[in-house]
Amino acid sequence: MSDPSPEFTRIEIESLLPGGWSLADGPARWDARRRRWSVAVVDSADLDWRLEVRAKDVERLGRLDALRRSIDRLYREALG
Repeated sequence: MSDPSPEFTRIEIESLLPGGWSLADGPARWDARRRRWSVAVVDSADLDWRLEVRAKDVERLGRLDALRRSIDRLYREALG
């Protein structure tokens, strides 16, 4: 049995990214072993970051809330 992977649209992701951030070129990926969905994003200083959404967060919070929390966590990490 395969793991169902969460899917997010470009609009969903971009609407939750901080101002000046955007999606990087390249595909989103589902890592079945780690149970994480990921995609590359670029901040306002043109630095690349890997946005990861954990399957357990999607199961617990729902798709969009899990995405929102992952973006918030990444943004705090980027701020230092």
